Amino acid sequence: MGEFAAFTILSLLILIPAVVVVTSKNIVRSALSLVPTLLGVTGFYVLLQAEFVAGIQVLIYAGAITVLLLFVIMLTEGGAGLQVRQVNEQIPLGVTAAVWLAFLLLLVFSRTTWPVAQRGNPPAYSALAIGNAFMTDYVLVFEVTSLVLLVSLVGAIIIARREE
Repeated sequence: MGEFAAFTILSLLILIPAVVVVTSKNIVRSALSLVPTLLGVTGFYVLLQAEFVAGIQVLIYAGAITVLLLFVIMLTEGGAGLQVRQVNEQIPLGVTAAVWLAFLLLLVFSRTTWPVAQRGNPPAYSALAIGNAFMTDYVLVFEVTSLVLLVSLVGAIIIARREE
């Protein structure tokens, strides 16, 4: 019962700021609303008994990536407080797609038989095992992610230089 309560609280801690991220007209507020969302995901990792991954989530995402986003926002005109009129004519299409996706997910979740895991010890892991997995099985994903971050930072610098 305690795990369900923790799951519910963490879900709310993730969903409420996530709505602010998507709906806020202030880009700085959107970036800062990512912090409680990412910390809520950290709570999920703790519930799954993956403390190392939870620590990395706090250090990398809630810390470094949020600072990087704020840095990029402040380099561009987004942090200057300029009011930019944004018009999105795709709201009906987005709502329709979201409703269909929710319907399909509920349909799949209701018709799937979910295996129940045996209550036992979770699989053993260590920082060494995770590091070996990153450098062997998941090295391509790891490197592509680093390239995406590098390209986004270079793109932000180029955009900031054009605005001067």
